[in-house]
Amino acid sequence: MKQDIKVLISGGGTGGHIFPAVSIANEIKTTYPQADILFVGALGKMEMEKVPQAGYPIKGIPVVGFHRKQLWRNVMFLPKLIISLMKAWRIIKEHQPDLVVGTGGFASGPILYLASLMGKKSIIQEQNSYAGVTNKILGKRADAICVAYPNMDRFFPKEKIHFTGNPIRQVLLEKSEDVDIPWELDANKPTLLIIGGSLGARQINLAVDKYAEQLMAKGVNVLWQCGKFYYDALIEKYEGKMASNFHILPFIADMKTAYDVSDLLISRAGAGTISELCVMGKATILVPSPNVAEDHQTHNARALTDHGAAVLVEDKEAIEVLVPKAIALLEDHQTIEILEKKIKDFAKPNAVADIVAVASDILKEK
Repeated sequence: MKQDIKVLISGGGTGGHIFPAVSIANEIKTTYPQADILFVGALGKMEMEKVPQAGYPIKGIPVVGFHRKQLWRNVMFLPKLIISLMKAWRIIKEHQPDLVVGTGGFASGPILYLASLMGKKSIIQEQNSYAGVTNKILGKRADAICVAYPNMDRFFPKEKIHFTGNPIRQVLLEKSEDVDIPWELDANKPTLLIIGGSLGARQINLAVDKYAEQLMAKGVNVLWQCGKFYYDALIEKYEGKMASNFHILPFIADMKTAYDVSDLLISRAGAGTISELCVMGKATILVPSPNVAEDHQTHNARALTDHGAAVLVEDKEAIEVLVPKAIALLEDHQTIEILEKKIKDFAKPNAVADIVAVASDILKEK
């Protein structure tokens, strides 16, 4: 098989789509150093900035999402879709890829659909336990679908499914060394890590805010990534009132260290985050966001909670019950150990290598 392959990758809109796409590109480069890789993203979305930062070229198309709840916002959906399909056709015609990979996001639909019509080999990387409408349609035409959860033959042809898991950040797989912890923590107290995404999660923040004094009175170490949108107001509110081991942070860059020092996490239920938690073996309370397509975060969470591998708190209940449940769990060492053990059963640390192995098999068929 030739080594100078051409690959088209489309994924974006959120980090949950972009990161797997970049990880797959990096692994393709490791396996095929001469590979020519081009990304396609949605104009105005974060992939147009993040992908070049990762060292890859990207072309944009004007595709937008379809608003199911606010139909009046779809006035430009069809015109932009038509233009996007035309541009996608031109990009595929010019690049002539040997393989097209889609990891989700607005641009993946037009690219994968046109690629299949033009006879190009294609792979869908479905991160969630509940497939979206677009991927369910595209799955009928794709050569392979790489999934992270069992029972995905509910959505895709069984013979095309490869249970690979989701790519995670390589740094999380590296052996922990002695590092300077950038936060002041009491070594005799348990540590609660709260992550709601880079922008923050409103209900989670309201829940922690309501019980912040109780957490400080308990002496629990807290690393609260509140998100940049909420950070200034919270810092102003707690100025001069925070215990030394209670930290409000807009963003945590060193997630490896944050995972390592934490005894319990509170988190949304995005597919990428869940994959990291499984590999790291962290006891977790999941609070699925209700504001996502097909309510896929709840499906992601239940894939774990139905097997006793995590605890589920609904978003609407979070303000009242989330922190009391976290405090109770931190005092229940036996349950923490059970959660840590069971969540590791879902870990797929070699996901990105397995995905590229699937790609290699498809390329051999050309």
